[in-house]
Amino acid sequence: MQFHLNGFLPGDPELQKQHWAQETRAYQPSESLPSEVDVLIVGSGPAGLALAAQLSRFPSIHTRLVEQKSAKLTLGQADGLQCRSLEMFEAYGFSEKVVKEAYWVNETTFWKPDEANRQNIVRSGRIRDTEEGLSEFPHVILNQARVHDFFLDVMRKSASGMVPDYSRRLIDLKVLPEDAGVANGDSKISKAEYPVEVKLERIDESHSDQIETVRARYVVGCEGARSAVRKSLGLALEGDSANQAWGVMDVLAVTNFPDWRTKAAIHSADQGSILIIPREGGFLVRLYIELDKLSPEERVANKKISSDHLISAAKRIFNPYSLDVKEVAWWSVYEIGQRLCSSFDNTCADSTQRGTNSDHARVFIAGDACHTHSPKAGQGMNVSMQDGFNLGWKLASVLQGHSSSHILKTYSSERQAVARELIDFDREFAKMFSARPKESNHEDGGIDPAEFQRYFEKQGRFTAGMGTHYMPSIITGCSTHQHLATGYEIGTRFHSSQVIRLADAKPIQLGHTVKADGRWRIFLFAGSNTDRDSEFTNLCTLLSSSPSSPIKKYTPTATDIDSVIDLHAIIQTPHSSTSMDSMPSILWPQKGNYGLRDYEKIYCAEGFIMNESIGKQDIYEARGVSREKGCMVVVRPDQYIAHVLPLTATEQLSGFFDGFMVA
Repeated sequence: MQFHLNGFLPGDPELQKQHWAQETRAYQPSESLPSEVDVLIVGSGPAGLALAAQLSRFPSIHTRLVEQKSAKLTLGQADGLQCRSLEMFEAYGFSEKVVKEAYWVNETTFWKPDEANRQNIVRSGRIRDTEEGLSEFPHVILNQARVHDFFLDVMRKSASGMVPDYSRRLIDLKVLPEDAGVANGDSKISKAEYPVEVKLERIDESHSDQIETVRARYVVGCEGARSAVRKSLGLALEGDSANQAWGVMDVLAVTNFPDWRTKAAIHSADQGSILIIPREGGFLVRLYIELDKLSPEERVANKKISSDHLISAAKRIFNPYSLDVKEVAWWSVYEIGQRLCSSFDNTCADSTQRGTNSDHARVFIAGDACHTHSPKAGQGMNVSMQDGFNLGWKLASVLQGHSSSHILKTYSSERQAVARELIDFDREFAKMFSARPKESNHEDGGIDPAEFQRYFEKQGRFTAGMGTHYMPSIITGCSTHQHLATGYEIGTRFHSSQVIRLADAKPIQLGHTVKADGRWRIFLFAGSNTDRDSEFTNLCTLLSSSPSSPIKKYTPTATDIDSVIDLHAIIQTPHSSTSMDSMPSILWPQKGNYGLRDYEKIYCAEGFIMNESIGKQDIYEARGVSREKGCMVVVRPDQYIAHVLPLTATEQLSGFFDGFMVA
């Protein structure tokens, strides 16, 4: 974390609003909403908060977050956090807080009916929960409300000082016609400026029945499966229920079950299944409990299931082990269902709010508003936050004038494909989890417990959040030069690896330099030669001086050279034998009011111990980067790899950015 660039300020360095006193807007939950905003976010769930926290970093973008509830969440339903989500939290600046507080899921055990007595269960397997080397972060469990708290803290400390506006319910949304004008004092606001009109009802006692009208450049619905924004677009969640009821409860209990503090999947012979998820704090445990199947027209709400019903079902499944529940902290029942929206914005053919210019999306939906699934695979909150992360930087880039509005089309296409893949996985996973265990001496019916364990291991990358692979588009290149960095697959997340920072010999994770600040990154991996006339040095010279350089072309006048595209370099020589002043000046640029040099952009690829079986590796080995040729790796603001190019491919680099950026 860097600070003091424009002068020394004491106190908490995360409190950014001190630096932006001229631009900071006062966000007070009780005040009336403004008549015009750049972005209106409806719903403060995981998707809405991930989006709001990112946009809060831009004080020039007027963003408001409205929520129907009267206050922030205090007890959440979701709890599982993928490795990929923690990588994202690092970009927001609070991964260490999550890692410190959460339960770490290191292993998963599997239990099946005992062949000697099938009314009892026995352990049948134990595996690492996450593939070794998949991420520098673990899979963890933490109450959703605490994740909300961390996002809210980012917003509060941001340059905008943003807080949610509670007790507001959306009652109407419409995209105005192209030539429509809306009275605003003595002037009119055109559709081109604020094309989306939203009406919100105040539902707090002191403002009961008060209606507020807000016009926005963009609106994002993040208010869950009953989304009013989605309904206003004429879109619907499509899919069906699996006719299976499940219960979930967080309990404090006394038991002699040996894997009580280990994630465990239990299949009993004829009493159903349980998924055990230990919770943070050392004592609390979450149980997902299989209940009776539902008839085609039946709903779980009609069965009047109580917490005592869940406890009794759990006791039967745990046989021969005892379970004495002392307290139920929270419980619920739900139906398994996988549903998906056909589009995540208002430009689709089915939308009733397409507007005149249907190519330019103005209204978006994210999270459960556009995809729902069962919670046992731990994907819902994680995928929802990634929706917000994907959309946030794109909106910021367009609103700041850095990118054309065409990049907004990629939100629906990218995230809808991810949601579809998630639902296909969830449908199969839920089916296998609910299937009756097969007896060893019978071939027909049921599922082999070993097969379920193999499926779990096979899908490990997906459940860790690493299954996302964006297809080629205007912001994701093709794989022509993928051989130069086989471990940085285009369209996948930028897999971090340890390097040594040249200026101060500090070991760091390279992926942690990609923050949620809307900037693109170009990582230059030097080849075997970094002399004055090398391809590496020539590229740095072109990037710093050529009119066609995307850094020169797309960086606004009077801003820091890295304000839009942030350039970093990795060299193969040890830090002890390399001097900063031998490096091109663009890699330690002068910035800020005083022209201070930034010493945190050059790294050395010195070996580290990845694990005992692999031994010592450096980033070139770990990520398959060509030692002889080197390469450029272009990384999007949401940490996904946009391109891999040779160090000589300056025209291709410029052409890529020319495809969507605005000079």
